[in-house]
Amino acid sequence: MVSERSLDVLRAIVTDFVSSREPVGSKSIVDRHQFGVSAATIRNDMAQLEEEELIVAPHTSSGRIPTDKGYRLFVDQLTDKRPLSPAQRRAIEMFLEPSADLDDVLRRTVRLLSQLTNQVALVQYPSFARASVRHVELVSVSESTLLVVVIVDNGRVDQRLVESRRTLDDDEINRIKVEINDIVSAQTVNTAATRLMQQGEDDASADDGELADAVRSVVLEVLGHYREDRLVMAGAANLARTEADFSGSIFPVLEALEQQVVLLRLFGEMQADQLGVSASIGRENAPFGLDETSIVTSGYRSSAGEIARLGVLGPTRMDYAGNITAVRAVARYLTRLLEVE
Repeated sequence: MVSERSLDVLRAIVTDFVSSREPVGSKSIVDRHQFGVSAATIRNDMAQLEEEELIVAPHTSSGRIPTDKGYRLFVDQLTDKRPLSPAQRRAIEMFLEPSADLDDVLRRTVRLLSQLTNQVALVQYPSFARASVRHVELVSVSESTLLVVVIVDNGRVDQRLVESRRTLDDDEINRIKVEINDIVSAQTVNTAATRLMQQGEDDASADDGELADAVRSVVLEVLGHYREDRLVMAGAANLARTEADFSGSIFPVLEALEQQVVLLRLFGEMQADQLGVSASIGRENAPFGLDETSIVTSGYRSSAGEIARLGVLGPTRMDYAGNITAVRAVARYLTRLLEVE
């Protein structure tokens, strides 16, 4: 059983090691922290922590560093919940401004989160499979170019251009718009896609027109895109700055980051604590090829009520307290922003 003071020593070791990347010894703990006991007493506490496999000596006659188990205990029980600094709060408010374009909002979110934490930032797109199509608009932008705008009730707007081999006719455009909206409006994304595909099959034997076929294909492409699970990522260069924290090459980590299916599966298996934060540390990520990394995530809610995750990934020697604060704050801001939209 680890004593309360030993847990405080663990907190000091994690904090100092994250800050300095140097193994932490008993003398430095006495010098930096107000324990009011001798270095010999601290060494006894460290021996207890080592026996519990919470810290380890990286080499002979060195200080100690946290193990994955030690980081886990630190995150679960010992992490101080820091408030955002005024500078961080201003940065979030400046970056996350209202926008009709969800892609733009999520791109700005990952850039912001990466800058706040100096880690790789990841944001999962909300699932749009249960969202409803609000409207499809067709706008002639030239004699032979048509803009197709798909609007979903969660605020998502997608635009695609369709080129025609002949001059566009306003009556034909209006007819196609009415037909498309009769099929997809007020339908879920899944139902709308199914109905639109069925309509295309029913009209296959008829001459439905080149433009109608092209518009239908574009709307189906957009709806199919909505049904895909996707991530947007920023800050991969931060891994290079922390390469010394990895025992080997960082390339396996970079390769794993390219496998969105793997990351989405990892996101799906992470369990949130009472504050809505999830952390997966070191060897807990071994099945995903990320056993030298830690991931901290929190959930945000889209305007349609869908829950998705955002978070950061970096080496196990990361600032857990700061990253947890940043991830929670950005998730809350993003939720409020999407609710407004």
